[in-house]
Amino acid sequence: MSESALPDSDSNTVADDNFVDAYRAPWWLRNGHAQSIWPSLFRQVAMREPVVESIPTPDDDELWLDWYQQGASRLAVICHGLEGHSRRPYVLGLARALLSDGWDVLAWNYRSCGGVMNHQPRFYHSGATDDLGVVVDHGLAQGYRAMALAGFSMGGNLTLQYLGEQGEAVDSRIAGAVTFSVPCDLAGGADVLARPSRRLYMSRFITDLRAKMAEKARRFPDRISMDGFDDIRRFHEFDERYTAPLHGFEGARDYWHRASSLFRLRHIRVPALMVNAVDDPFLSRDCFPDSRELLGPWTTLEAPRHGGHVGFVQRHRDGWYWSDERAVDFLRRTAH
Repeated sequence: MSESALPDSDSNTVADDNFVDAYRAPWWLRNGHAQSIWPSLFRQVAMREPVVESIPTPDDDELWLDWYQQGASRLAVICHGLEGHSRRPYVLGLARALLSDGWDVLAWNYRSCGGVMNHQPRFYHSGATDDLGVVVDHGLAQGYRAMALAGFSMGGNLTLQYLGEQGEAVDSRIAGAVTFSVPCDLAGGADVLARPSRRLYMSRFITDLRAKMAEKARRFPDRISMDGFDDIRRFHEFDERYTAPLHGFEGARDYWHRASSLFRLRHIRVPALMVNAVDDPFLSRDCFPDSRELLGPWTTLEAPRHGGHVGFVQRHRDGWYWSDERAVDFLRRTAH
């Protein structure tokens, strides 16, 4: 094997050293699009109801948290993906696996996610590490001796960005991080999702975001307008018009550069795992950094041939997906 191309790209290749053969995709799901869609249609995870908590932010907003506690001394914080929420099957699947391995779990919702609109004009974005920091500090204040961070898709980027910003100053109780399907190169990811073959994904994102921005426009007509929204088809236009100005960036390109964890990986100082499937239809070539100069000494990239975007489907008697098993195994080695 010399190299393997990413979906719809003849030039994007991944170094052999990063391939991981531990994940064996079912024969009918050896396609990135099928892996990405299957779990959202068919995965169900039975979990007890969490304890719900709302915590304030420094700018008079609030974040909503789901707690799954069993008296453990270790806490795992899970970050969901773009337009996701704390009770998506992939979040619940990982929460269930971590609970079985002796963790307490905190799954949180970004501003405007989880069915509750936040109070400020801003909402969430891929680099909103201030909000993750509020959640981390709140979790650590409960007296846990160790914490792990976990993130899927946008939540993976947010997790790694936060750890990169913390650098040497990271709290000593944070023992490690696991992330899956991470768009660590936001500009490249936006370009990939702008392809005609990704229209299904973009259409869903834009539809969901339209409803939120319409509500924001009703609440803050002096800051937000829906005029021309129906012409938006890509993140290029959405981030330029809404994400960037509402969150203090000069434009979409400035936002993508400053919020891409790719440029922070080398500053991470806790064991961090990034698992990106080679057939992920959301990721650019630069989401597979293959040099120590980019990854740094603490970050490990694994690139299974299959898995799609937040897929990694497998048949397991307990309903676990491969990503759940991989996360538990990695954290067993880093957070004792």
